[in-house]
This record gives sequence, structure tokens and C-alpha cells, in this order.
Amino acid sequence: MKSWNFAILGGGMVAGYAAKQMVELGLKPGDLTILSADTAVPYERPPLSKGFLAGKDTEEGIRINAQEFYGTHGIELRLGCQVRGVDAGGQRLTLASGEEIGFNKLIVATGARPRTLDIPGASLAGVHYLRSLDDSKAIRARAAQARSAVVIGSGFIGMEVAAVLAQQGIETTMVLRDERIWRQFFSPEMSHFFESYYQARGVHFVKTATVRELRGGAAVDRAVLGDGRAISCEMVVAGIGVQPVTEPLAASGITLNNGVEVNEYLETSRPGIYAAGDVASYQDVLFGKRRRVEHWDNAVSQGQHCARALMGDRAPFRHVPYFFSDVFDLSYEFWGDPSGADAIVHRGDVAGNSFSAWWLRQATVVAAFTMNRPDEEREAAPQWIEARQRVSAAKLKDAARPVAEAAEPAR
Repeated sequence: MKSWNFAILGGGMVAGYAAKQMVELGLKPGDLTILSADTAVPYERPPLSKGFLAGKDTEEGIRINAQEFYGTHGIELRLGCQVRGVDAGGQRLTLASGEEIGFNKLIVATGARPRTLDIPGASLAGVHYLRSLDDSKAIRARAAQARSAVVIGSGFIGMEVAAVLAQQGIETTMVLRDERIWRQFFSPEMSHFFESYYQARGVHFVKTATVRELRGGAAVDRAVLGDGRAISCEMVVAGIGVQPVTEPLAASGITLNNGVEVNEYLETSRPGIYAAGDVASYQDVLFGKRRRVEHWDNAVSQGQHCARALMGDRAPFRHVPYFFSDVFDLSYEFWGDPSGADAIVHRGDVAGNSFSAWWLRQATVVAAFTMNRPDEEREAAPQWIEARQRVSAAKLKDAARPVAEAAEPAR
């Protein structure tokens, strides 16, 4: 059995950024192996629903590190490698081939897989999910031939894919369960703005609806809603969430709880074994709650944190949750956790494309959204959330005032 000082189970963004960080910290050649079920060198995920899907980015251009980076630094990168099981006590991984790999320290970064439709017709050609590079390629190829599409779900994947398809001249209909788009994060005013923006660019919305069946011959040609209405389409993209990949850890002895449970150091119940990215259920020291985050920034930050931990720097993971999105010609950013907020303050023109939104709990900033706003607002957002900054809602709402004037002195 060949053994390595460090191993990363998973070849996604965590692996790419962890490897880069470890090299910068002095990783020795021959110390690290990456076991990836993917067939591509670790790459950035955001372009899959943005630039790469639109044909603007190349496969080489979205790689986290150049392909030769791994060989140059003595890192073993195994692609298309399926790990069947993890023996935490014995410090070994068992591959689907039966081969065993030993490790001293391990990062579990198995990620998540898309939730799939459980309805008649779900296996028809032309029904897609977006998670991997191959998924994005398949959607891009289908879109080149399609004239109409149905997007199920209105989260960030649904919104980004719908924007790309509409920009390619495809008649696009979004089907969502809720009465407005992205109810989980957006305020009613924000949902109204984005809905109007999308509709002006040809996207149709069907709200408070579900797809009960997909029909077609060899390929999908219509989506049947719960009330019996049918929407003609030549492709379907479902963005209905993901679930963490934990099967290789089922008999590992590592505690699982909505993913892999880790502490504030991102360490699992077994010393020397860490978890990061979409699969990690971590203790958020800023908000005092357990969470699992499925966004680019989280994978980057946690991958880098685990890399430092493997190289000897033990510190709590302290990070403001963050994500960004690009839709049509808009770019926006979001920080924090809006759940439990008791007030929302909008700043700027919510009917236009330059505004920010601030979620408050007992006058303390817990989340923020900015789009086309001055840099001081973007800079204040994560700083205020981390510092638990109290603000004056009235001053914050007044866009004529510098945003800094809204901050109240510490008590």
C-alpha cells in the first residue's frame, strides 16, 4: 500500500486552491495526492453557468492551476478515480479498483451532486442539471440547437442559466414553486426588480407552480405543470438544489450530519481529517450556528484554510459567507445570513440597477447585497457583518449620506 503525507479526497475547487496554498507554504514534492472522480483538472465552478456556458471562456481558461502545475510540484493528481471507502482509524482510502492508499492527514472534499427530478420523463434526452464541466458542455451543445427552454428553479443556478439561454435567443420560461424569484435571499422589492429585468429581456415566469411530468419521444418536447398546462420546450435545465456526497464515508467512523460534520477548525470527529466545501457542515463562529455553504467563495476559503491546517497552522475558520452572480449585464454580491432578520433597508434606486439591501437584526447588520454601488458600501458590508455593527436604519436608507454615517458608536 502506497502512503502519502497528505491526501485530498475530491478534485474540485477545494483541491485546486488547497494545492496552490500548500505549494506556497512549502509543500514538498511527493507529499500530496489528489483523488478526483472528475475527468478534468480542477477548475472554477462559477463560469459553468456564466462565461463558459455562454461560450466566452475556454476549458483551459477556467482551470484553477495550469495542468502542468501538479507535476511540476510533485503532486499526484488522479482523474476519474472513484474512492469506495474511507478507513479513518486505519488512515487509508479504498478505491473502486480495490487499491488502497494510505495517508497521514486528509481533506474530504467530495462536494455535492444535483438533486434530480423524480417525475415521469425525467430521463428523456434534453433534460439537464448543472454541476460539472461536462454538464455545462452538454447544456451548451443542446442550446446551440434549441429554440425554447424551461428552467426549473429560481436560485442562482436557475437565474444564471436562464439569462445565458435568453441572451442566445432561446425562448426561456422559468418555473418556480414560490410566488416570487429567489424568495430565500431576495426581498420582495428585489424579486420584483429582477423579474421585471428578466421579462424585459424575453424570460417568462410561471410562479407557484411545479412540473409534474416531462413528455416527448426520444427527447423532451414539453413540460406539463401541476395544473395540467403544457409548456413547449426543446430542453429543460433543473436547478433544484444539491445534496452532499458522503457515501464513501458511510463506514468511516467520521460523524455525518447534513454532510461531514466539522468543528470551528474544519476538523472532523477524527483528528487529522478535515472537510471543506459543499460537503462540510461547519460551526460558523460569527453567527454561532452550524451551516453548510454551497458557493465558490466558501470552497476557496475553506480549501485554503484546510491547507494551512495540514501545514501546521491551527486556527478557527472565521469567514463571512459570500457569493456573487452575473446575469445579463448585471453583477451583484451578497454577504452574510439574512435568516432571522427583523428589518430590511434598501439604499439607492431599487427600481433601477444601482441599489443595496441591508438585513438587520436588532439594528445589527447580518447580511447585505450590493449592485453597482460605491466601493465604500461593498467594503462596509463584510466588515459590518463580522463586527456585528449596529446602524441607524434611517441614515442607512438615505443614499445622500455616506454609508459610514449610518454606523453607530459601540455601546
